[in-house]
Amino acid sequence: MIRLFVALVIPEEIKNQIIEIRNNILHAPNKFNWEDISKLHLTLKYIGEVKEDLLESILSKLNFLEDFHKINCTADRFGFFFKSKDEPRILWLGLTIDSSIYFIVDELNRKLSYYSIPIEKRKFEAHFTLLRIKDIVAKDFIEKFTNAEFSKINFVSNEIVLMRSDLSLKGSTYTEIKKYYLK
Repeated sequence: MIRLFVALVIPEEIKNQIIEIRNNILHAPNKFNWEDISKLHLTLKYIGEVKEDLLESILSKLNFLEDFHKINCTADRFGFFFKSKDEPRILWLGLTIDSSIYFIVDELNRKLSYYSIPIEKRKFEAHFTLLRIKDIVAKDFIEKFTNAEFSKINFVSNEIVLMRSDLSLKGSTYTEIKKYYLK
């Protein structure tokens, strides 16, 4: 079995800008276990565990991605996903994005359902996960990010990738399987 997901690729210079903004907001960022810069991406579809012998078929099924045009994105706000009212679990950076992304996500759900991969029921929310919060954080940590003002980061992504995710005690490792280039 292999664990897979489909993601929009974020240009390296944009990742570096995001880290710089984060560090300007939080002057002691090293006390947290941030997502590695190499892992910053926009998940379009979490596939999950599939039999390895399905991989070639899935790769072929995803060729439709190359029919889409480059995607304009704007990183413009921070937010949190909460376990409970006062317990944030994920710090994210939200995106305003071309509407074509919703067609891509719908088509991924439809095409991958052929392999009995569940269709995502939640509305697609374009965001990057920056931090998985395992401990209690101070209220001012939350406020620093929710009230942060920064110049919007505009960028274009022209690549979508099928990634493999391998879990270990040290966390997950991502391996690119195939890139699909947008027009």
